[in-house]
Order: sequence, then C-alpha cells, then structure tokens
Amino acid sequence: MAGCNSEDKNSEIKIRSPVCTIVGHVDHGKTKILDRIRGTAVASGEAGGITQAIGASIIPIHIVKKVCGDILAKMKINLTIPGLLFIDTPGHAAFTNLRKRGGNLADIAVIVIDIREGPKPQTLEALEILRGYKTPFVIALNKIDLLNGWHPNENMSLLEDIKLQRDSTAAILDNSLYKIVGWLSEHGISSERFDRVEDFTKQICIIPTSATTGEGIAELLVMISGLAQRYLENCLKCNLAGCAKGTVLEVKEEIGLGATIDVILYDGKLKVGDNIIIGGIDRPIVTKVKALFEPKPLQEMRDKKAKFSPVKEVFAATGVKISAPELCEVVAGMPLRGFIPAEQKIVEDEVMREVAEVIIATDDDGVIIKADTLGSLEALIKLLKDKNISIRKATVGDINKKDVSDAEAQGEKNPLNAVVLGFNVDVSNDAEEHSKQKRIEVITNMVIYKLIEHFEKWVVDEKKRIEQKNLETVTRPSKVQLIHGYVFRQCSPAIVGADIIAGNLKTGTNLMNLQGKNIGFVKSIQLEKESISIAEEGKQVALAIEGPIIGRQLQDNETLFASISEEHFRKLKEFKQLLTRTELAVMKEYADIKRKDSPVWGV
Repeated sequence: MAGCNSEDKNSEIKIRSPVCTIVGHVDHGKTKILDRIRGTAVASGEAGGITQAIGASIIPIHIVKKVCGDILAKMKINLTIPGLLFIDTPGHAAFTNLRKRGGNLADIAVIVIDIREGPKPQTLEALEILRGYKTPFVIALNKIDLLNGWHPNENMSLLEDIKLQRDSTAAILDNSLYKIVGWLSEHGISSERFDRVEDFTKQICIIPTSATTGEGIAELLVMISGLAQRYLENCLKCNLAGCAKGTVLEVKEEIGLGATIDVILYDGKLKVGDNIIIGGIDRPIVTKVKALFEPKPLQEMRDKKAKFSPVKEVFAATGVKISAPELCEVVAGMPLRGFIPAEQKIVEDEVMREVAEVIIATDDDGVIIKADTLGSLEALIKLLKDKNISIRKATVGDINKKDVSDAEAQGEKNPLNAVVLGFNVDVSNDAEEHSKQKRIEVITNMVIYKLIEHFEKWVVDEKKRIEQKNLETVTRPSKVQLIHGYVFRQCSPAIVGADIIAGNLKTGTNLMNLQGKNIGFVKSIQLEKESISIAEEGKQVALAIEGPIIGRQLQDNETLFASISEEHFRKLKEFKQLLTRTELAVMKEYADIKRKDSPVWGV
C-alpha cells in the first residue's frame, strides 16, 4: 500500500507540539507578541532554532527552555513536549479557520488585551468562541511598558521586574489587572495573576507582558507550555505513521503553481504523491499531492515575497503549503485527510459528515446565515445557538439572491426571520437589489460579536414596528373633558369645546360617557380654527359630535372616553408596552366602567 499507513500495528504514537493561537482585539499587540516570541528565540543565540512552517512557527523545546531560563526551575516545571507550534497568521480568519471535528484545532490560546484599553468587542468575541470550543487559554495583559512611570528591566524575571517598579506604578499595574479579573468574573470566569493562581483547572492565568521590551514573554511561554503539557497530554498524542489529518488555513494563488492551500497538519504524515480528500460544500474534493513546500528559514510568512523550499514529506504538528490539482473550489476551514485507495469511500464519508455537522439546515424556522469559511461559520453558529437564535440554513460563501429568497420564505412564517446574517462576506448586487424590493434585512459585519449585536437590535426594532402596525387598526384609549360654557351648537352635530386629558383622539371615534353609554362619534375636530384629524393629549379643541343634543343626551361639562370594543381592549392589553402611562390609566378607568355590568369584560 503506497502512501500513509492506517493500520494500528504500524502506528507510531508520539506527543506532538501543542498548537497555540494568539487572538484579541485589533491593535492590542497580537502580531507583536508573536514576533517577539520568535525574536527572543533568535536572540537566544540559535538563529536556526525556529522552524518556519506555512502559517506557523515551530519553536523546539530546547529553545523554549533557553528563553525561559531558571523560571522553569523556580516553578518546578519539567517540560517534555517537543516544542510549541504558534499559528503564524494572527487575525480573526486564522483563528476561526482552526477547526477540527469536535472543536478548535488550537490546543491552547492566548487572548491579548491592551492593559490601557482593556477588553474590546473582539476580546469578548474571542472569549465566547474559545468557551464554545472549550479551548483552554491564558491572557497576555500587554503593553505594560506604556504604563505611567514604568521602567523596563529586560534581563530579569517579570516578578523581580515588578518589585523594582515604583509603588505608584505597581499599583497602576495591579488596578488594571484586577479590572480584567472583574470583567472576566462578569462573564462567569475566575482568573488571577499567573503567580497567584491557586488552581489552574479553575482559574485563568493573566500574564503582564510587553511585546516591545520582551518583559513577561518568558513567563507567557512557561504558562503556555506548562499548562499544555500538564492538562492536554491526551490531546497531543498523534500517529506519525498514520494518514494525514489537517485543516485548510488559507487558499492562495501562487505564481507558477496556481491554486495552493496552506494546511495545519495535526496528525500523521503527508508525502508528495499521497492521495488526499478535502471537504467541500457539495462534494468531497479528491486529489493527489503534487508538491509540498515549507518557507526558507526565518521567513516572515505575511510577506508576499517569502521564499519556499520543496520538501518530500512532513509530520504533525506543522504547517505546509500543498500544490495539487482541483484546489480551485477549496474553502478555508475545511478538513483534509490522507487516505489509501481501499479506504477512499470511508474517508470521503467521514470528511463530509464533518462538513455536514457545520453546514446546517435543521430548524424548521430561523434565520439564514453565511460566513467566509467553515471555521467562521461554526463559530457564528455556536454563538447564535447560545442565544437561542434558530437557524434555518447556514453555509459558506457570499450572500446571493437565493439566500434573500430563502429569508423571504422564512419571513412569511415569522417576520423576525426575514433576515440574512453574513460574517466577513460580500453581498452580490442582485441580492442587495432583491433584499430592498422584498424588504429583507441583510446584516453583515467582520466581527461576529458586532454582527449578533446588530441583529438583536434589528429584532427589537422590528418587533416594535410590527406591534405598532398591529395597533394601527385598533381604537386607542383617550379621555376628553368637555368645557362648561363652550357650546357652539347644540346638535346636528353638537359642537363643543373640549380638553384632551389623555391619549390622542381621532376623527370617527365613538364616544362613551361615565355610565358606559355610547353617545355619538367625533365628526370633526378644530384646533385654532384649523381642521385636524387627531387631537393630541394636552390640547384644547372644538369637537363636532354627531348624535347627541347638548342639554339632553350630553351635558357641556361631561367626561367622555373613546369607546373601545372588547376585542380591541384585549389587543391593547397584548401590546400594552406600546401604550403611554396615561393611556394605561384610561384603560383601567374604562374597564372599571364596563365591568359594573359585566365583571369579566375584557378579561
């Protein structure tokens, strides 16, 4: 059998390097921390110590130990993992694309927070996604060098460094740190400064850092590697002789190669000539590895001029660029599997089951959602489900006309589902035009947290609009006091001065007296000799009332109410949140009058 070996008897189980991703709000220092980790390792005297992989930096354990110095000994940590694999493309897309069946591909994460700015929308988003995946994480409280009065001490441990700071500066650090502790507590998470943590299984550790000076970077590496080794040992077992298992991080066009994929390999090995299956939206993509590439040593992978070297094979955990036919339709975040020909159908089914777990159309009713990658889609689904938001259809790609039509069909059942949510995607011109014609809301954002926030606000506003529409045909409560001595005509119709005490009175409204008897309807209203259709609360107007004769059926000082049917009264109760305080008071008065004759009226 050519290619990978899937038989257990030939397996070679080893502990792989933990996959670590760095996340957080824009400009809080994610990239600089990763650059500092690499730079610190290089500065330790071994320029070849870091192995560059596509989308990742692999730091061997002897380099980690050298950077951390005697901190490991002081904390009584003996590292046995082979090293650390840092995802080298910090940013939202890389984070959400790091998925595998049952969770996030990242074994551990670092949430970076600017100590001066504190948590931001993307901080909360990263927190919620990590909690959804149950991914352990630590917090790097970055930019301590910018605290007022901070004096950098680069060649000593962080705790010694803090002791040398002025009391006022140390107090600023502590106050800032415990604001983060409080914020995490509000979200149900217990946390503490790394050296004060009593139980790492119950508390998140916070490490003050400076990506600029390097302070706290060694402690951050100690926490990441120590926690991964202690609590994730079973997760880190991989079969170096088995078929490749990985996730597509990015899809790129390379000159001379065409479409290529950057893949994070988390299990097994991959060789040139191996058969691979990649998950697809509608069908699995089956192809053969034409070439494998790794960057030249210490290349900056975000640099478009980065140089690559061909390799014959790679082993987990690492990143690799793959050139192969049929890659044009590959979507980031999709699973990749190596296979032997005899097991092709089994692996195809397994891969597509994994895709189907994310791309859903399960709820009978719900919103339509789109995302740029499978990983992003999964993260969006998790956060929506946590808020009990039903999803009718979820898939990958830009928003098109069919998505809007699907939302239109959902809106016919429930107007609050007449919406398409899109994370980090574009909207086609015909979809945008169709959405305007059919009054379908299309909401897009590059931050999942903001996308959901916008959607929730739209739901609130749409509910109010629907409720207001439902009340348009209902007689709303109003109360009128006729003014003694201001009778301008006694009948046909009677015209009399009136104060609008509560609510707004419309022309055509039937009027009822305090005895519950209907006495006529409002034929017209005049305000300062101008005809109006609605008399607002607080106004003095002249009412033309068709039906009664002043002095017989109606006195010139009577109190009158807008006459409300029992059906309308019940509807008003249903939407009472839309009524004013005075309208609600009038409703109570009105009900008391009606219930003198019928105790259960309007109940």
